[in-house]
Amino acid sequence: MFAIVKTGGKQYRVTEGDVVKVEKLDGEVGKNISIDEVLMVGDDKGVKTGEPLVEGASVTFEVLEQKKDKKIVIFKKKRRQNYRRKRGHRQEITVLRVKSIAATAGKKAPAKKAAPAKEAPAKEATAKKAPAKKAPAKKAAAKTEKKATA
Repeated sequence: MFAIVKTGGKQYRVTEGDVVKVEKLDGEVGKNISIDEVLMVGDDKGVKTGEPLVEGASVTFEVLEQKKDKKIVIFKKKRRQNYRRKRGHRQEITVLRVKSIAATAGKKAPAKKAAPAKEAPAKEATAKKAPAKKAPAKKAAAKTEKKATA
């Protein structure tokens, strides 16, 4: 079983037992953290995709370590201007191990999504047809006027 989880503005594909480095999360070493922002859950039976999140799904992590990542160097230079700036930082990260993936999304959610989706294209189709008919009429009228003046 796998899941795609969103945390720290990034998305991670995780399976049970994986070790993941994410942006700093609050939590002590050895404690469990649960993330409910699950975008997709998949297993042998199939894949459940959320819009945007899968309802009822969550992933439980164990905090292994709170540390700083490798140093990132930011170097700015403008040639021929004697302008050079060197900066850097070490991003704080949390190292997590996936303990369990719970996918309890119901079948009711896709049925609700399908009904509004059918109505919306019908409205869009009628809205698209009306301007499309008017636009060629204007172009045709403009072409006949140009031919008459020539």
